[in-house]
Amino acid sequence: MRAIWKGSISFGLVNIPIALFPATRKEDLRFRLLRSKDLSPVNYKRVAEADGKEVPWDEIVKGYEYEKGKYVVLKDEDFQRVDLEATQTVDIQDFVDQDEIDPMFFYKPYYLEPQKGGDKAYVLLRDALEESKKVGIAKVVIKTRQYLAGVKAEDSVLVLELMHFAEELADSGKLHVPKKIEPGKREIDMAKALIDSMSSKWNPEKYRDDYREALMEVIEEKVEAGGKEIEEKPKPKRQPTKVIDLVSVLQQSLEKTGAKKKTERKHRAKHAHHAKKAA
Repeated sequence: MRAIWKGSISFGLVNIPIALFPATRKEDLRFRLLRSKDLSPVNYKRVAEADGKEVPWDEIVKGYEYEKGKYVVLKDEDFQRVDLEATQTVDIQDFVDQDEIDPMFFYKPYYLEPQKGGDKAYVLLRDALEESKKVGIAKVVIKTRQYLAGVKAEDSVLVLELMHFAEELADSGKLHVPKKIEPGKREIDMAKALIDSMSSKWNPEKYRDDYREALMEVIEEKVEAGGKEIEEKPKPKRQPTKVIDLVSVLQQSLEKTGAKKKTERKHRAKHAHHAKKAA
């Protein structure tokens, strides 16, 4: 794995040399645009709106639209004029309780690896954060942008998780969410019973990207069929729940979940019996 950024974590007078590594990976399928008649790949062109002519890279500049149709050009020197302190430092400004932070603020994690001479301070910060259940709130500049970030202890690793600034989160108060509707006690009790019956321990390996896997199956079928059209399989349709049917739908859901768990228990017991017999 290759580091995308090297610098240091700073809090108080403590300075820890670290390297930043991606903690996630994208599994998106990549598609090319093709011409339908001969499947020739279609390339993108940089075309000017004014006359439709292609523009070479050396004639392209960055501009900010300050009014509709009016732009101011920013050159490399202009970006360099922005005086951001500690551009190679994860500058921790506060430590706050992890439970106080709305998860909506977090959006992209990175692993932090200690560099030469930073092991002891790295372990000290990691263990102190883990025991205190605190998050270090920091500012960091990566490439040409400053980010708000949280420094967390996750198992044996320090994680830097990029965060949204407060002004970046949309106001949920503008949504038309029902506020005056009050469900009946029976509905609440049944909904809680359904939640309880569907509750289990968190196991991230249990959840798969069904859409990607199904799309790969379609691709493989088309490859085997030489690119010909394949017969579409019928899809079950889900009907929206009617308000008047909520109680009966909840009851059916409880019965279905109970039956499913019973089947799973039988399957596990059968599997354990066969394994014991084989041993």
